[in-house]
Amino acid sequence: MRLAIIGGSFNPLHIGHAMLADTMIKERRYDKILFIPTCVPPHKQLSGGITTVQRVGMVKAFCESVPGNVFECETCEIDRGGVSYTVDTLEYIVKKYDGELEGKPALLMGSEMASEFYKWYKPQRIAELADITIVPRYPDILNNSGKYKNKPSGAYAGDFKTEFDKDKFGFDFVLLEDPMVPVSSTQIRTRVSEGKSFEYLVPAAVYKYIVNNQLYKKGI
Repeated sequence: MRLAIIGGSFNPLHIGHAMLADTMIKERRYDKILFIPTCVPPHKQLSGGITTVQRVGMVKAFCESVPGNVFECETCEIDRGGVSYTVDTLEYIVKKYDGELEGKPALLMGSEMASEFYKWYKPQRIAELADITIVPRYPDILNNSGKYKNKPSGAYAGDFKTEFDKDKFGFDFVLLEDPMVPVSSTQIRTRVSEGKSFEYLVPAAVYKYIVNNQLYKKGI
């Protein structure tokens, strides 16, 4: 089985995540995509005022709405608790699927995250465990300013403030040809809190979950 991993806060999961997963299945010929919601991200402080249960609920709602069981919500980071380090997650996944994997799992990351990969916990070990797959991202003004953004933690500069230099990355990687669909969770939280249209920025199952649970209505 060829396995790919998409991790993140999914606050909320949006069409960019969905398109990326679909691309890995249909164009890169992967068999299963694991969506792994983070518990406590080491690189940013989450905004949005929703619970971990609700973030997981959105991911599960989306995965269960797609036929074929090709998308799955993996809650290992939530179950583990505390700060979510990718290396720990990869160790767990490789062990969990021992004997089933064809090659190493693909680990997808946006180019803005890749630019600070050297700051991650045990980047060398991550590169040994996974095929790093980098997704180009468009700059997003909403992630750089205003009260609606996530706040970077520690030594991290935050989304889109550093540029990815493939010649200085320092690890083997695959670069996807097409950029991720230019929509962000920050943009969606902002639109929901301001009463603006957002239905077609998220998968239908996620839209229904947000509306039914009145998420992001009390500010972000």
